[in-house]
Formats: sequence, structure tokens, C-alpha cells
Amino acid sequence: MNYIDFKQGQLHVEQVPASQLAEQYGTPLYVYSKSQIIKNWQLFKQHWPKPHRLCYAVKANSNLAILQLLAEQGAGFDIVSAGELKRVLKAGGDPASVVFSGVAKSEDELRFALQQGIGCINVESAAELERIQQVAAELSQSAPVSLRVNPDVDAKTHPYIATGMKANKFGIAMADAMPIFKRAAALPNINLLGADCHIGSQIMSSEPFLDAAKRMFKLVEELASEGIKLSHLDLGGGFGISYEETDRLDLENYLKGVLELANNYPELTLMLEPGRAIVADAGILITRVEYIKATDDKRFALIDAGMNDLLRPSLYQAWHDIVAVQETQNARGQLVDVVGPVCETGCFLGHARHLTVKSGDLLAVKHAGAYGFTMSSNYNTRAKPAEVLIDQGSSYIIRERETFDDMVRGERLLKRT
Repeated sequence: MNYIDFKQGQLHVEQVPASQLAEQYGTPLYVYSKSQIIKNWQLFKQHWPKPHRLCYAVKANSNLAILQLLAEQGAGFDIVSAGELKRVLKAGGDPASVVFSGVAKSEDELRFALQQGIGCINVESAAELERIQQVAAELSQSAPVSLRVNPDVDAKTHPYIATGMKANKFGIAMADAMPIFKRAAALPNINLLGADCHIGSQIMSSEPFLDAAKRMFKLVEELASEGIKLSHLDLGGGFGISYEETDRLDLENYLKGVLELANNYPELTLMLEPGRAIVADAGILITRVEYIKATDDKRFALIDAGMNDLLRPSLYQAWHDIVAVQETQNARGQLVDVVGPVCETGCFLGHARHLTVKSGDLLAVKHAGAYGFTMSSNYNTRAKPAEVLIDQGSSYIIRERETFDDMVRGERLLKRT
């Protein structure tokens, strides 16, 4: 069951018409389905038995209400900044269930994480390992760490979100891993727990995942032969979703495949970090058509949402399905470019879409629950949208629409004498 779908010609989020939400909260507007988020989480959970763990990737959608909902489902969390850790704590998450990733953690971030009782810090370089040792020693603590290894696997995804090749900035090269693991095992304030990898995002085939897993299990064996025994293996995230409703990642096949590989390693707790796969299809961005503009070559639907609201199409040339909130009899419609108000030719949400729309009509950009609001900005001094969560027939504002005062808070005029 899809909780965002048409009923009697009207797009609904669970039991609430999208047009009603636009009228109540204005546009542009991010709307999320609570039931869809829980359904997506349970899909992972049913194929991932304890003691193996799931850590939601906070960067996908970091709204406090979303984090609270997932914490209530028993989620751990994957973070990439101290700010994300503070969000998890504010939402009721357990710091012991948090893994801290990211290539350039500052001393202040590491200190804060250790003081909060972080579950694990994923170390991305030899230099970072030494910094963690220093900070942990200053705090008279033992820092729980896992070393992120780059398995040099081509995930065959967009180059901006590929992270597992040796040319990427992430992780420790597999060829360099052994001496750094030995160094970690010898440092007095380091508690070496595991190994970690993450090969990229929006991956639609299980083969790259399983390839990376096999290489990581081999590393675990090599470490054990050197007397270094790990307690967990974190295989990261990157699970793709079908933005165009075509091919889908066979998630069950991948999860079962990893568990089969793990049969010979009963001492290892396995960890995964789903993000997009939990929230992407649970969210839409509702936008209103301001004008229709026709030229000799093009027809444009000029909308009130722009690249500052949803950056993915401009940044990654990402494709999102765009539908009229009110279904029309002419299903094919006219060919239009759906473009926003930001002063950039790159401000578009979709090119060459078949839509029957006029000024004042509402459109919904689908699969916008991941990397939508979290990547939004105030470019062109545009206020960020409101966010709403739907629970069956009720709607809840989970982020107020920004005001001008919100945008300039913290700025100061020069003092004149």
C-alpha cells in the first residue's frame, strides 16, 4: 500500500487531500506520511534480526518529529555532524545507538560526541584517529571507534554521491587499512570496535553492496589472523529508491545475501544505515503554478518552489515525478518545463513533463522526503517552506514556515556615528 496516492481524482497523503493542505498551510509545502515512514522502516526491520542494528541516516531528513518517530521505532542513528547529534538527542534518541561518520570532524565535535556517550565514531583517516586519541586522553575516556575502509567498489551511481572508489575523499584505502587498524588497537584511549564502509547513494542493484560486503568480511578475517578481533561490521547505506517507478532495488535479496555471508562470523553484529529508503517516498513538495509562459520553442510552468526548496534536480540532474494535485481527463497534457523563481537557468524541478495545468493549479513533486528540506537554502532571500506530518486524517505542523525575521536573525547593520 502506498500512503500517497489519488482518491477520487484528488492526490491524498494518507486520508488528507493535498489541496486541503495547501489551503491550510500555504505553498511551497513539504508533506510527509507517518504511515509510509513506519512501513519503510519495518520493511528493513523484518529482514534484519537482532542483534544486527539499523541506524537511520539523519542527513536524509533531520526534522525533529521524523527523528522522534524513528526513535520510537527503536532506530539507531547515523550522523555526520555535532549538530545532527544534538538533533538526535533533542528528539529522544539514545547517544549509545549513534554512529558518527564524516571526513572532517573537529576537535569540538569529537569532544562533544564523547561527552554525550556516543556509540561509535567512524574514523575516516589516520590523522583523525590520532586526533580522537588526543581528545579522548584529555577527557580520560576510551573512545569507541570503527575504521571506515574504502573497498574500491564502483556503485555505478551519480559521481557526486559515489563514495566507495579509491579516488573518493572518504575512508581509508583497503591497501592502507592493516597498519592503521594495528595503530588503533595499540592506542591507549581507543576502543576498536569494528570496521565500516559506505560505497555511495541511490544504488539500485544488490551486486555492488554484496561485492563490498565480501571484501569487508575478508578484511575481518585478515584482522583476526593478526590478533585484532572486531565486534561489529557496519556496511553503510545508499539503498536506492525508484524515482521513476521503474526498476527497484531487491532489498530482501540484498539483506538475505549479507546475512548468508555473515553465517561464518557469529561474533559480528552487522549494522546498516538506511536514509533515503526510509523517507523519500514518504514525502511530497506541494507547489502552486504562478504563470504559464509560452515561447516559440518551449512552454513553461512557472511555480512558487525553486532550487532553493528542492536542490536535487539542479545539483544531480535528478528526476522527480511531478503530478497535478487534481487529476485531469487529458492524462498526457502538454509538454512543459516546470521551473522556479530563483534567478538561475538551473532553477528547475522538471524538464519536458506532460501536464495539463494553468495559473493557480497545484502540483506535487513526489519522492521529496529525502534530501529535500535538508538541502534547502535561503538563496535569493527566499524563506524555507513549512513541513507537515500526516497521521491518518490529521495533519501536524512540524516546522513553521520561515519569516524574513528568521532569515536575517543574527545579521547586524553597521553602526554609524
